[in-house]
Amino acid sequence: MAGILLVTHNGLGNSFVDCVKHVLGKVPPNLKVLSVLASDDPQLKLVEGQVLIKQLDTGGGVLILADVFGATPSNIGRQLCHAERVIGVAGLNLPMLLRVVFSPDKPLPELAQIAVEGGRECIVKMAG
Repeated sequence: MAGILLVTHNGLGNSFVDCVKHVLGKVPPNLKVLSVLASDDPQLKLVEGQVLIKQLDTGGGVLILADVFGATPSNIGRQLCHAERVIGVAGLNLPMLLRVVFSPDKPLPELAQIAVEGGRECIVKMAG
C-alpha cells in the first residue's frame, strides 16, 4: 500500500483529512499531512517531509498531493519527489483525494494517474 502525503498551505491538508474521516469513518493510517505556513522555513519543512515519507513508505512508495502548483508547498513536494518511490501531483482537490484513498491497493504509478483523473473529471460546470 502506498503512503499519501498532503503538502498544503496552512491547515488545508488537515481539513481534507477531516473530510476523508467524514466519508470513511476513520483516517487511513497511510495518510499524513505536511502543513506549510507563511512563516515556516522551507528547508526545515523539507526535512520534516523527508521524515514523513520514511514513516509512510512501507514498501509501496509515497504519493504526494500538493495544493497549488508553483507555490511553496508544491515546491517542497517537488523536492521530496527526488526520493526513490515518490511521485507527486499538484492541484489537490477533495474528489482527487477520495479516489486515491478508495484505491489503497493500486501501485504507486497507477495511484498517481487515479489522482490526476479524479481531480480533472470532477471539475464540472453545474449551471448557468
